[in-house]
Amino acid sequence: MAKTPRIAVVGSANVDLTTFSDHFPKPGETIFGKKFDLGFGGKGANQAVAARLCGADVFMVARVGDDLFGPATIANFGKLGIDAAHVRQVKNVSSGVAPIFVESSGQNRIIVVKGANDTLKPADVDAAADTLKSADCIVLQFEIPLETVYYTIHFARKHGICCILNPAPAQPIDVKAMADLDYFVPNESEAETISGMPVRNLDHAKKCAGKLLASGMRRVIVTLGANGSLLAGSEGMEHVPAYPMKSVDSTGAGDAFIGSFATFLGEGLPEAEAVKRANLYAGLSTTGIGTQKSFYERPRFEAEWAARARS
Repeated sequence: MAKTPRIAVVGSANVDLTTFSDHFPKPGETIFGKKFDLGFGGKGANQAVAARLCGADVFMVARVGDDLFGPATIANFGKLGIDAAHVRQVKNVSSGVAPIFVESSGQNRIIVVKGANDTLKPADVDAAADTLKSADCIVLQFEIPLETVYYTIHFARKHGICCILNPAPAQPIDVKAMADLDYFVPNESEAETISGMPVRNLDHAKKCAGKLLASGMRRVIVTLGANGSLLAGSEGMEHVPAYPMKSVDSTGAGDAFIGSFATFLGEGLPEAEAVKRANLYAGLSTTGIGTQKSFYERPRFEAEWAARARS
């Protein structure tokens, strides 16, 4: 039986405000939406939930506001079995929010207001050090200050802890600070922004991954949506295809990939298999509406995994 990994997520917690419509409005245009959904989100929290639903022991290091969303976010972590001892409210600051707009095709556009997420500092990482040292893997994103991201990457390397960074939303980075990472996992647009190279197909992704590796990164996984993932390291590159899905909402699919990949890797699965399983887990998340609410629990995922293996 696979061991139960301990996953630490140092990152964001938001509330998602999702509006569904047939198409995005043009500038200055007002249209009627078809449906509205309010749910818990934030890339960090989403990745924590995915890891937890996949069977990992998960704890979160985050900050929320002193508005009505703050206590509700902490309570949601507790309900899901995620350790929120290091999730604190910050006075006179709003919680992070993410207005999300989804077309009928499943394509989405997101605006993130970071709020209390922007107050998570290196000192907060130090305050959680004893808990973080017990982790098999630390997961990071870019919805918290970059200084905190860099500090946590160094902390992970110093203590021999596997570290995964999802550079989202993409922004200019100190590439040298990425050398201590175990996995750098951007999607196509994030890889394009960070590398300065177009990433619109698999060949582009390979060239981009090569540039990122040449800059000093150890291992790169470029997630390619319906085209699967590209796993790249010093020994070469491997394209891991996706699974066919009837997608209704792609929001949170990248987070589903990260959280599940951290869990599968932490369980001791071979790297390529962990990526393959994460592709399926992420794909399945697009068949439901919302982020955390669309993530599969492990038994349901294993049933899908077994069914796909037989087909």
